Amino acid sequence: MSKRVVVTGLGVISPNGIGIPAFLNAIQNGTSGIKFLPHYKELNFSCQLAGIPDFEWDTLKNYISDVTFHGLKGTNIAYGLVAALDAWTDSGMTYETDEPRWETGCVFGNSVADTEAMKNVINRVDNKEAKKLGSRIVEQVMNSGITSYISGRLGLGNKVIANSAACTTGTQAILMGSEYIKHGYAKRMLVGSTEYVDTYVYGSFDSMRVLSRKFNDRPEKASRPMSSSAGGFVPGSGSGALVLEDLDFALQRNAKIYAEFLGGSGNSGGQRSGGTMTAANPKGVIRCIEEAVSDSGISAQQIDLISGHLTATNADRQEIQNWSEALNRAGSDFPLVNSLKSMIGHCLSAAGSIESIAAILQIAHQFVHPNINLEDPNPEITKMISVDCMPVKMIKKEVNIVAKANFGFGDVNSCILLSKFN
Repeated sequence: MSKRVVVTGLGVISPNGIGIPAFLNAIQNGTSGIKFLPHYKELNFSCQLAGIPDFEWDTLKNYISDVTFHGLKGTNIAYGLVAALDAWTDSGMTYETDEPRWETGCVFGNSVADTEAMKNVINRVDNKEAKKLGSRIVEQVMNSGITSYISGRLGLGNKVIANSAACTTGTQAILMGSEYIKHGYAKRMLVGSTEYVDTYVYGSFDSMRVLSRKFNDRPEKASRPMSSSAGGFVPGSGSGALVLEDLDFALQRNAKIYAEFLGGSGNSGGQRSGGTMTAANPKGVIRCIEEAVSDSGISAQQIDLISGHLTATNADRQEIQNWSEALNRAGSDFPLVNSLKSMIGHCLSAAGSIESIAAILQIAHQFVHPNINLEDPNPEITKMISVDCMPVKMIKKEVNIVAKANFGFGDVNSCILLSKFN
């Protein structure tokens, strides 16, 4: 029989709040974490803004040894490790264990390894100085560095996997972890994703001309999902981590339960029928949403809120159309819909995990966070759904079921359904 999966721990490093209390306060109040970066102006980037967490790197020393600290400062591994360990603590468990935790595994994703470390490798090797790289450089440049650090710190003995699927990485990690629990392969999974947008990653996106360029003097106004004046996305950094558990296993230890994972689906549009490396095949998106709803055992009418991908690009209109077709809901019958990216920008591989935490907090605290910067809704969107479905202020209301989806480069899709625990 399929096991029920619940969320028992959360940890977050977000541009608008570090730790669950600060993050909750920020999303309830519509607080932006997007800032102007003078260095990006010096580098002649068109977009000179980013969602940057106010992360004190010295706090890493509270989680790892001083020796390890010097190799992780300014990396996605650092963000992910802190978020993961905070989620573990939040779930009521301690770090230390004498034996591997055979019942617990980890699926944690990122996009690219530490590019600063890679630059160091290239320079040293080209200068015939490879011996000066040190013995820990491989840990920093391998893509599975994040899961290696997490599993080693906590002694995780079940499946340990580093996934990477562009913007769907976070929701894919949650989906994969839940599947292992549902099928009885694990009792507990620590899941999530992390992203550190350095100048090299940032410059790659800036060269594509897909970033917001018209609001460099007004950073908090720059990320504008579903808006007529949306001019591209703002890259962000951070990490989100969740502890998922078999319901019976969680109840045995009297764990607090934030929400229940109902089901989900992941697929690819195959870069066919309008899908490309950078654009989603609408058929693939619709199929993914429909399959996620079916897997969850609910009807589309039961969905109270959509936490959209909604990046503040031309793709927003198509995304709303896809949701409408997949759920067969439109006008005032469409669920409420919001985009956390209006506050924190697009955190790339970390987007799905941070946004899923926001979705869970809305269930746990019964509210819908606002879409900031939505003074001018896109008329192509309001032709399909009522403007009242896109709240610009926080709404206190009953939220039982949230659909969360992400769509990424390579035409990959992931959708999950989360509910109030009953």
